[in-house]
Amino acid sequence: MLRPQDLSASATSAWAGCTANSRVVVKAGTALLTGGGTHIDIEVMAALVGQIARLHSRGNEMLLVSSGAVAAGRRVLGVSSDAGNMPLKQALAAVGQGHLMHTYEQLFSWQRIPIAQGLISQRDISDRLGYINIRNALMELANRRVVPIINENDVVAIEELSGEVFGDNDKLSALVANLVDADLLIILGSVDGLFTADPNIDPDARLIPVVEHVTQQDVKTFGGPSLDALGRGGMKTKLEAARLAANSGVNVFIANGRTPDVIERIMRGDSLGTFFPAASAKLESRKRWMLSGLSIRGEIGIDDGAVRVLQQRNGSLLPAGVVATSGTFERGDLVSIVNGGSVQIGLGISNYSVAEVAKIRGKHSRNIADILGITYGDEIVHRNNMVII
Repeated sequence: MLRPQDLSASATSAWAGCTANSRVVVKAGTALLTGGGTHIDIEVMAALVGQIARLHSRGNEMLLVSSGAVAAGRRVLGVSSDAGNMPLKQALAAVGQGHLMHTYEQLFSWQRIPIAQGLISQRDISDRLGYINIRNALMELANRRVVPIINENDVVAIEELSGEVFGDNDKLSALVANLVDADLLIILGSVDGLFTADPNIDPDARLIPVVEHVTQQDVKTFGGPSLDALGRGGMKTKLEAARLAANSGVNVFIANGRTPDVIERIMRGDSLGTFFPAASAKLESRKRWMLSGLSIRGEIGIDDGAVRVLQQRNGSLLPAGVVATSGTFERGDLVSIVNGGSVQIGLGISNYSVAEVAKIRGKHSRNIADILGITYGDEIVHRNNMVII
């Protein structure tokens, strides 16, 4: 669990700032881009673009994940409310995305920086080939000194509009950071960072400056709804995004986008917001794709002994340690690996289907061929095809 007293002096000084040529993903949420109002705030956007432009001019590779299409559409069409009307939200996104990009294009053109639009939905990166194609495109844009501006494709991906997928682009920003091997992800919203309690309710709430590890329980305990009715995210989705990015080797900050020069100050090492240090060295591309978790087809439950083998001995998952299965996964599909408390401890590519695993679970590997009439190896999930969280 996260507790302020857990934060050591060494931890609070862990962030020393980015060096030149760092690759940085900045996420700007709806609550920030509207300035607390109902429509896009041009002054807020201009301040954001100015910071990105200055860092770009110093040699950094900058990528922007921007929400705000629906809010921009409200301004264009003069709509004040779209609650519960999914076709209207899709229409607002379709109108607003063009308006949003036109505004960004003007602001960046004044800085003589080319931009590119990237609309991404979950299905685009749920398969390995799509993941690689998007990665290649984003890397090429960054290499050519273009600033990609990325958003969820709200026109066709209605799950995001209902708040069921990326959470106002929080998770999308972590996936983009994962895709491009970013050095830093800065998630900007309308709050100063992660607090011990809701600062709007509890006067004793304190900002937590550094979180060295985020668990699923932390997400449940400290996550809350969005403080802005227009946004679809909240601290819960921000913590989930920070957990995903940090586990794939990316440093993460959650900070208040209204703080003057917040991006530049974080980049040079100022203590702002909440810092989540990278939990591991950068993972190779296939393991980063697995860690994204977008293609999970099922779940494998394991006993305490198997948990120790995976976490402490760097071992593979054998049939003997499996106690339960669920889902519809086939051989070669991505599965979630959970402990006895249903807490996810890893992800991996299964050598067997859910029906086959159900037959051989709890058995010794030498019995697989006798039970199934065929064998694809001694392991349910081989260590080389696994990521432990």
